[in-house]
Amino acid sequence: MTTQPFDLVIRGGTVGTSTAHFVADVAVKDGRIAAIGTGLGQGAREIDATGKFVLPGGIDTHAHVEQVSAGGLMNADTFESATTSAAFGGNTTLVSFAAQHRGLDLRKVVDDYAALAKRGALIDYAFHMIVANPDEKTIKEDLPALIKEGHASIKVFMTYDLIKVDDEPLLDLMLTAREHRALICVHAENHGMISWMGKKLVERGYTAPKFHAISHPRGSESEAFTRLITQAALIDQPIMIFHVSTAEGAAVIRQARGQGLKVFAETCPQYLFMTKADLDKPGLEGAKWMCSPPPRETTDQDALWQALALGDLQTVSSDHAPYRFDESGKLSAGPNPNFKQIANGLPGLETRLPLMFDALVSKGRPEFAGRGLEAFVDLTATSPARIYNLPGKGAIQPGYDADIAIWDPSREVTITDEAMHDLTGFTPFAGYRVTGWPETVIRRGEVVVSDGTLHAKAGSGRWLSRTGGPAAEPTGKLVLEMDPQRNFGATIL
Repeated sequence: MTTQPFDLVIRGGTVGTSTAHFVADVAVKDGRIAAIGTGLGQGAREIDATGKFVLPGGIDTHAHVEQVSAGGLMNADTFESATTSAAFGGNTTLVSFAAQHRGLDLRKVVDDYAALAKRGALIDYAFHMIVANPDEKTIKEDLPALIKEGHASIKVFMTYDLIKVDDEPLLDLMLTAREHRALICVHAENHGMISWMGKKLVERGYTAPKFHAISHPRGSESEAFTRLITQAALIDQPIMIFHVSTAEGAAVIRQARGQGLKVFAETCPQYLFMTKADLDKPGLEGAKWMCSPPPRETTDQDALWQALALGDLQTVSSDHAPYRFDESGKLSAGPNPNFKQIANGLPGLETRLPLMFDALVSKGRPEFAGRGLEAFVDLTATSPARIYNLPGKGAIQPGYDADIAIWDPSREVTITDEAMHDLTGFTPFAGYRVTGWPETVIRRGEVVVSDGTLHAKAGSGRWLSRTGGPAAEPTGKLVLEMDPQRNFGATIL
């Protein structure tokens, strides 16, 4: 009896990496990529990828799944529905949030959330820990232990009444992260500016969803970025800034990185493809386009694309935050809410990659000068794996997990509400026509999606234990106040 040398061989496709693309076969054995080349041996299963792109499965590192909001509202998706949607969109790894609210025990939050994921997830996953209750137990006991166990990133909000963390406890969290080598991820907006502006708008009768777009002054982003970066420099703590939306915010990050500070940043499709005009719809319809920060201007879109091309922003995530357009979600405050009473957030797990592929590969954004395919792979898979230290993920390379999406670069698809696999009931990108679509998705060597059919079972995804890795390592450059050689010998770090 002759055994096949490989479990799977993908033949004749264009393999894409973050630095190059080339025609080759890809062989898989025991869930990992075993070989890349031509004339490879037979596989027990073979896929003809001639004319297709063979790319790393997408890694979405910012998604709210089966999560209760600060206001007590459960979002629309379970782990099963969210990871199903992610897989149909070409993703093989997801990082979501174990969300602590005030008064909750972080250890219990993470353990309970892990149980939900273990039952439902059908792609691989990790967690960020949201900290909204930075008490002594959280900072001195739970975080050090949980980081050691493999949860190596902490999410903090600088705004929202019920979950915001003020400057002093944020510094405490940064110090703990530095001591235990975790990455700090931040939703950074000036809380006072947003709160004040929202109240003034509502008082004057400007209550429609479109006014949400101006209730977050663009200066609230750049101010908070500057304050956050200054605090991080004091502690010498690496940070990731989430969902950059303005040209001014991107400029602050560019300046900080130019100074050698360890600042990472992402943006999302809603800031690259939408503007505040999308919220200007009749009645409450604009609520479907409400997210925070809100979409901005076309000039901001151009600035964000340029920042991605320059490397100032390193990843594009979905910030998937699904709320149905009914009383369970967007309209939970009743049939006539003002914009302050409407849940913020958009679904996006399934549309992130097709939108980015269409822009970078099919249309070829000019900022990327002919390297659109490589940029697509880097922004959506390779850089997320590197920054969040997901070993064996994010690249088609021997020894790596066989997480692969096979794309038909010529397939034209009109995005519709009905085609989505999450439980939101709508997509803000309905009507967008894209060229390029992931037709076959493989997770650790197993086909999870093909020909529009799901083949994976709930619970078949694996939790990915990780350390903070290189991204979370301090620079070693101490500001004067923290340097014992310049601060009269005081040792704080």
